[in-house]
Amino acid sequence: MFAPGAGRFLAATAALLLVLAALLAARLLPLPLLFLGVLGAGAALWIFFAVFFRDPERAPGPGIVSAADGRVRAVDREADRWRISVFMNVTDVHVNRLPLDARLEAVDDAGEGYRAAYRPDADHNVRRAYRFATALGPVEVVQMTGVVARRLVSFVRPGSEGRKGDRFGMIVLGSRVDVLLPAARTTPTVRVGDRVRAGASPIAREVP
Repeated sequence: MFAPGAGRFLAATAALLLVLAALLAARLLPLPLLFLGVLGAGAALWIFFAVFFRDPERAPGPGIVSAADGRVRAVDREADRWRISVFMNVTDVHVNRLPLDARLEAVDDAGEGYRAAYRPDADHNVRRAYRFATALGPVEVVQMTGVVARRLVSFVRPGSEGRKGDRFGMIVLGSRVDVLLPAARTTPTVRVGDRVRAGASPIAREVP
């Protein structure tokens, strides 16, 4: 299964490969070895897009789950909220999922610049914040751009409701996703360096 929007990348690459293959088969190219190399590069590009846009089905995990695939880069207490930040590599699944049942209240774009997502000042990068109403109180999920990852994609609109593990967006080519949880109702269950999977890996639990 592929993420929404993958079709145009895969179709365009496949069309290019078919044209090159047809020209090679008809011996209409003056430098067949060169174009064999181009054909190989095109095939590698198609495989890259297929891997990048993969979107496997997943059963929701227990507790409050990660919104992104990747490695936990920070678990911080900020006033009355916990911030759990996950860095996504280019090889990770890039579809983002709801950490718990929620209703989307608002989507806000902010920030400027495209610093490396692992740097402290990346908090000021171009970003998109999803503000959810949940049974635990307000929860915020922030998609953060990076040096290469500059395209934030939303699958939902304000007013929509979703279940834990449902897809709500993706970031093209990596970067990070932060989940901000009410500290009075939750406690983290992950540490910096842990590997997590969107919709499946628990990152926090509810406290009485």
